Amino acid sequence: MSRALITNIQRCSTKDGPGIRTTVFFKGCPLRCVWCHNPETQSYNKEIIQNNEKCILCKKCLLACPNDAISVHNNTICTDLNKCIKCGRCVEYCVNNARDIVGEEYTPEELLIEIKKDEMFYEESGGGVTLSGGEVMSQFEFIKEFLVLCYKEKISVAIDTCGYCDFHKYESILKYVDLFLYDLKILDSILHKKYIGKTNDIILGNLKRLSEAHANINLRLPIIEGINADICQIEEIIKFIKPLNIIKINLLPYHDIGVYKYFNLNRKYTNIKLEKPNDELMRKIKLCFEKEGYDVQIGG
Repeated sequence: MSRALITNIQRCSTKDGPGIRTTVFFKGCPLRCVWCHNPETQSYNKEIIQNNEKCILCKKCLLACPNDAISVHNNTICTDLNKCIKCGRCVEYCVNNARDIVGEEYTPEELLIEIKKDEMFYEESGGGVTLSGGEVMSQFEFIKEFLVLCYKEKISVAIDTCGYCDFHKYESILKYVDLFLYDLKILDSILHKKYIGKTNDIILGNLKRLSEAHANINLRLPIIEGINADICQIEEIIKFIKPLNIIKINLLPYHDIGVYKYFNLNRKYTNIKLEKPNDELMRKIKLCFEKEGYDVQIGG
């Protein structure tokens, strides 16, 4: 039986597809976007996350750890990741809920039970479940089994994907997916590799092939000042997608809400200067797409 690591199940979402939805965040992603606001979903393994603002230095986690992976340096609890086995004892003994394990295992059947708790909202709003990440296609065997279960239960499914996987995986699940929320970050392959860690050949190719397969696609474009928030790049994207089967566009202005997560995961945030595009620029970008007949939304 397949199992998947899931970081969060977000209920009553209205931003990840039509209607009221339950969004499931899977762990693991092949890309490394410098602006990623869900760094806890990047690794394919469980991780310890620690909120130092909550920590009162009681040292109960240190005493509970069976591998001596926890110590105190400069009045801060530190975890040796080479020793930590993610057993969870430190989390159990943390008196102020300052520590947690990111990543909980589910079987497809267990996840379906969680999803069905919200079924009444789907029926009334035309919603469903959205599988997100990380990159949901990275846990493909699990996804295939789960999609079949949803199909039998007549639960609508959207998949939020970065597009970086073998196309045959998309092809084999087309029957079960009502909507693809497809991320297109940068059209230029060199810039794509610089800011995301991979070239975009696979991503662009999969987008074309999904369109040819008549998949229902909503394009999601993160907009970051200084990286892709200029009209010339937007016009190139429009030229690329014009022949494709895409009707709706979601423009996602950069935000730094997830910066604190890097600190709590004991990671450094990017040293590249990132800025949110101003409202006027977002309106201009939106107008560029609307002039070409696209249904465009800022956010979502």
